Amino acid sequence: MSTHRTPQASDDGKPRQQAQPGRQDRMAPRPEGEERNYLAAGKLRGRCAVITGGDSGIGRAVAVAFAKEGADVLVTYLEEHEDARETERLVRETGQRCVLIAGDLGDEAHLKQVVELARKEFGKVDVLVNNAGEQHVMESFESITRQQLERTFRTNFFAMFRLTQEILPLMSEGASIVNTTSVTAYHGNPKLIDYSSTKGAVVSFTRSLSTSLAERGIRVNAVAPGPIWTPLIPSTFPEESLASFGKNTPMQRPGQPDEVAPCFVFLASDDASYTSGQVMHPNGGQIVNG
Repeated sequence: MSTHRTPQASDDGKPRQQAQPGRQDRMAPRPEGEERNYLAAGKLRGRCAVITGGDSGIGRAVAVAFAKEGADVLVTYLEEHEDARETERLVRETGQRCVLIAGDLGDEAHLKQVVELARKEFGKVDVLVNNAGEQHVMESFESITRQQLERTFRTNFFAMFRLTQEILPLMSEGASIVNTTSVTAYHGNPKLIDYSSTKGAVVSFTRSLSTSLAERGIRVNAVAPGPIWTPLIPSTFPEESLASFGKNTPMQRPGQPDEVAPCFVFLASDDASYTSGQVMHPNGGQIVNG
C-alpha cells in the first residue's frame, strides 16, 4: 500500500492554488522529492549534469537523486530563488556541487550563458536533462491565443531544442540526454492542447535525435510522467479541482517527484547503455501503447 501523501492531505484539508510560476515552498502538502530512503549505488560518480527547471518538483528530485549517485549538477530555473536555494542545499548535503543560474531559457542570450557556465564550471556535460516547462488551462481550443501558443512552444520545445544544440559540443561518447515529455502527448488533454502539442514534439524530437547521435555514442531518451504533484499543478488548475488530481489513474492517486526521478537515473546511467530513442512512463498505471 502506498504511503505517499495526496493533495487533499494539507493541514487545513484543502490544497491551495498558486499564481505561476508555482513555488514548492508554498505547497500544501509538499511534494515528496528527496525524503524517500533512496539507495544510491554510485551510478553517476564523476559525472556532470545540467538540469533545466531543477528548482522544484521533478527537476529537484532528479537533481538530488543525481547528486546521491555522485554527479555534480548545474540547475537552471526561472525566478523561484527560494526553491532553487533549497535544491542547492539538498545537493550539497550529499557532498556534490550545485551551480544555480536563473533566467528564461526562451531568451537566446540567457541560454548561451547557461552553456558557458557549464563549460566554465565543469568543462564537460555528461547528462543533459531538458525538464523546464509551463502549461496553461484553456476551456476551449479557440481561446488559445497566438501569444500563448508561441510562449508555450518557446519554453517547452524551442528552448530545449536550442539548448541541446548549444550544449552538444560539451558532450562526448557515453553522454546522455533525457527529455521530459508527458502522458498528455499520448492521451491528449482537451484543456491543455498547446501544452500537449509541445510534449508530442518532445517525443518526436527524442526519437529523431537518438538516431542522429547514435554514431557519436550519445543516447537520447525521455520520461513521460502522468499526474505528478509538483508546483506546476496548483499554479495551473483551479483550487476546487486539486483534491481530485490524479484520482482518474488506475492507482487512483497522483504520483510524487521521488517516484519519477529513478527513471531519469536509469536513463542517464550505464544501466541504460543499450537504450536510446525510448520513453519511460511513470504514470500511475495508464496504458498509452506508445
